[in-house]
Amino acid sequence: MEENSSQLAEAIASPQTMEAGEEERDPENVSLQQPLLKRNRTLSSNPLAIIGAKVSYIESLDYEINENDLFKHDWRSRSKVQVLQYIFLKWTLAFLVGLLTGLIATLINLAVENIAGYKLLAVVGFIEKKRYLTGLAYFTGVNLVLTAFAAVLCVCFAPTAAGPGIPEIKAYLNGIDTPNMFGATTLIVKIFGSIGAVAAGLDLGKEGPLVHIASCIASLLGQGGPDNYRLKWRWLRYFNNDRDRRDIITCGASSGVCAAFRAPVGGVLFALEEVATWWRSALLWRTFFSTAVVVVVLRAFIELCNSGKCGLFGRGGLIMFDVSDVTVSYHVMDIIPVTIIGILGGVLGSLYNYLLHKVLRLYNLINQKGRMHKLLLSLSVSIFTSVCLYCLPFLAKCQPCDPSITEACPTNGRSGNYKQFNCPKGYYNDLATLLLTTNDDAVRNVFSSNTPKEFQPASLLIFFALYCVLGLITFGIAVPSGLFLPIILMGSAYGRLLGVVMQSYTKIDQGLYAVLGAASLMAGSMRMTVSLCVIFLELTNNLLLLPITMIVLLIAKTVGDSFNPSIYDIILHLKGLPFLDANPEPWMRNLTVGELADAKSPVVTLCGVEKVSRIVDVLKNTTYNGFPVVDEDVVPPVGQATGATELHGLILRAHLVKVLKKKWFLQEKRRTEEWEVREKFTWVELAEREGNIEDVAVTRDEMEMYVDLHPLTNTTPYTVVESMSVAKAMVLFRQVGLRHMLIVPKYQAAGVPPVVGILTRQDLRAYNILTAFPHLARPNSREKRN
Repeated sequence: MEENSSQLAEAIASPQTMEAGEEERDPENVSLQQPLLKRNRTLSSNPLAIIGAKVSYIESLDYEINENDLFKHDWRSRSKVQVLQYIFLKWTLAFLVGLLTGLIATLINLAVENIAGYKLLAVVGFIEKKRYLTGLAYFTGVNLVLTAFAAVLCVCFAPTAAGPGIPEIKAYLNGIDTPNMFGATTLIVKIFGSIGAVAAGLDLGKEGPLVHIASCIASLLGQGGPDNYRLKWRWLRYFNNDRDRRDIITCGASSGVCAAFRAPVGGVLFALEEVATWWRSALLWRTFFSTAVVVVVLRAFIELCNSGKCGLFGRGGLIMFDVSDVTVSYHVMDIIPVTIIGILGGVLGSLYNYLLHKVLRLYNLINQKGRMHKLLLSLSVSIFTSVCLYCLPFLAKCQPCDPSITEACPTNGRSGNYKQFNCPKGYYNDLATLLLTTNDDAVRNVFSSNTPKEFQPASLLIFFALYCVLGLITFGIAVPSGLFLPIILMGSAYGRLLGVVMQSYTKIDQGLYAVLGAASLMAGSMRMTVSLCVIFLELTNNLLLLPITMIVLLIAKTVGDSFNPSIYDIILHLKGLPFLDANPEPWMRNLTVGELADAKSPVVTLCGVEKVSRIVDVLKNTTYNGFPVVDEDVVPPVGQATGATELHGLILRAHLVKVLKKKWFLQEKRRTEEWEVREKFTWVELAEREGNIEDVAVTRDEMEMYVDLHPLTNTTPYTVVESMSVAKAMVLFRQVGLRHMLIVPKYQAAGVPPVVGILTRQDLRAYNILTAFPHLARPNSREKRN
């Protein structure tokens, strides 16, 4: 981190800083329009983003099929056996993703439950002996060691493993290549870091990390292993492209959600609604197959653990809030508390997003000072969390056990719904039941049904206030962390509190109020509806909750959308990742792509048969990743003017570097035959994007030679007319998954170049466009989000 601190310091932008021309923007959106990275007042700014602890140069992914001569020949020569093999291998990889995700999720749950379980049993032993200070020291010390373990792994070995990883996965599936996000080191650190952070009792969950872990597994399987030890098996060549890797990582994302909540359908819908930009029916089947495999693996281990072979695993770990035994009945008056929960969820969710946005900016200023500051920040949060979890239960009054309940009361074990803590025999401490336990058990306890008098309003209020603070200060430290469980804890607290207040006016169980509160806050913060609804139905195992859950989610999302974007969109913006939204801004229809091209530097073109010196000069003096290939003085069709200029297509920078490395040069200026290029290159080689112009050595004699670019050129690039609106071009760019879009002139005339410009992802970002065209921002404009 130290070597990048100066670069990061120059990139940090103050939230209050506004450049000239930006004062006309909506004042409510100014803070969100200012990413952590400064952008120059030009249309195409440097593609910088914060990845892990570094400010990295990022590139777009090539989801477009590169239809050059080699690809066409490979496609024509594929036999039916090879096509069937390709399909079979895709399903095999989907199976392996689900299998490995289920196994690793079980390993994480077993480790967390046993480590946290033995820690809590030791603390209970100290409390029973009235050695309260010793219990506090032990509890704080163990949590500090576990947090230090997770933080050191992230800070020293894999900074990209910190955080949930879901925003980066969302960016990858949108077409952004985030460096080092899916490596083997990141995977290992994410697994063991999640175990340490969750077992330490921090206010974070393993749900987001599980999504990242499953995506890492999918990426490593698709590419044949880590970069340094990649397998070169022949069958893996089918997946040596960004399109198929995108599909595999989508399977991984859905498998991760399924492993976290045991919700296979919810996992598929989460990938569809939240992370995936591009979707089709075949991908739907494969993601569903992966999640089905995950559920089978988890079910098998649950059966094994129920026999007592998993240590302290017990009922914890794999979240399953079964309220199927609760009779759910609705009345007309019940719509009032349900609506109140939805409105509260939207308001509190948007407020949480706003405050977390400010906290992340503050943490970024602290983290840029070096590794030691990142470690100290993590350890400070751990100490504060441990002290609060241990000491606050002493503020609660002991409650007598209800003799009518069937559950054991009080309990002193690792889990239980009525913890004795410091109370005499026959009494329990309701706040200790919520705080002095694992996060999974805390959610299970607050979701408990048929227990209307278990929790006092004061205890629920303390629980809610504490987790609001912890939810803000914990996310952003240098450990793997998820947002699902903290938001569930906060939402369930105010949901149950509202149930206590409304118990004389409604017959809905307080545990169901907690479920609705958690759902509303998640919808208000994350802005998901369909996937959340199904996830909560699969968690609660009660279909009768469907109508009121749908109402709560829709109200919460609608209210939240009126204030700010979702929490993942805010994180994407803060990191500077050029994510393209589904809905373009309204003012984008007032600008044409031709006007965008005029604001950029002139396009750099290459001839169909180009001199080596020209190629080397272009690669060394530009950072573009695509170049139009133009043929001059071609023989035109009948009726056209002589000496026409033809746009042959687009060639990628990686392919030009590959040509220079392989020395595919010609002594004279001529076009090559089809067999010549097949002798030197394969379609698999061109799918790889490795290589740098600085690593290529070209002699002075070779500089005078020529290269025929025609066989390597994508002859069918996507083109738009210069009169097309930016809004329409952005929709096309995002839905097709492009990296480059060529702009062609509306009128063809002598002397007019066949290409006006090239649009890239950076050019279509609203922030960059407004920097170059500040007059387009209207004071009352606000981003539409559906």
